[in-house]
Amino acid sequence: MKKFFMFLAAAAVMAITANTASAQEAAAPEQTATEVAAPQSLADLTAAAPEVPLTQALKTKFIEGGAGFMSLIIICLIIGLALAIERILYLTFSKTNTKALLAKVEKALADGGIEAAKNVCRDTRGPVASIYYQGLLRYDQGIDVVEKTIVSYGSVQMSEMENGLSWISLFIAIAPSLGFLGTVIGMIEAFDAIQRAGDISPNVVAGGMKVALITTVGGLIVAMILQVFYNYILAKIESITIDMEDSSISLIDVLSKYEAKK
Repeated sequence: MKKFFMFLAAAAVMAITANTASAQEAAAPEQTATEVAAPQSLADLTAAAPEVPLTQALKTKFIEGGAGFMSLIIICLIIGLALAIERILYLTFSKTNTKALLAKVEKALADGGIEAAKNVCRDTRGPVASIYYQGLLRYDQGIDVVEKTIVSYGSVQMSEMENGLSWISLFIAIAPSLGFLGTVIGMIEAFDAIQRAGDISPNVVAGGMKVALITTVGGLIVAMILQVFYNYILAKIESITIDMEDSSISLIDVLSKYEAKK
């Protein structure tokens, strides 16, 4: 009797072992097929995707980010670029060859006096020539008055060169703020979708998260573009300011020599 039960137990173990082995062998081809069918890397996935033109991709992202906030961000970019280009053109035309101007003024003083030097400054474009002209206008009041006039009018010219920079800095600050505001609204939409669906699956929150990320990226890109132009404008203003200061000192020296020769 014991031998019978031992035989049954051995048969059962052999049957279970055979079933397990056959199941593993059946699952192995399916797993292998799945591994072969699956892409080997992210490059395979991206290579399979159709190529989309850049303009079409930008339009798509603009629409996906929400027309309201993305329109405000684009408006910040357009107005900021317009102001930056206007400042760059103004500063480019304000640039003066100060050495050549000083040489002309010195020659005019030697040949025709103060009035001839005034005519040279009046016919020359730029803040340096304007400062020279204002100083020469007050030459009859003394060198000290001329120096004070140059310093005061130099501050006026600095203010004119910096005109509009506050608006550019405003748009640099507003653009990412609008992006972050769109991010917050996108997150709210995502949580509203979770509440309505009663589920936290990726498909439910993907829409709101996409809006949040696109608006943030748009705001940061606009801010970075305007920041580059802003720093370039500051560099040009600094260069012109250095020329103004150096040339003003040179003008005082020239007038002092002219006064000593009289």
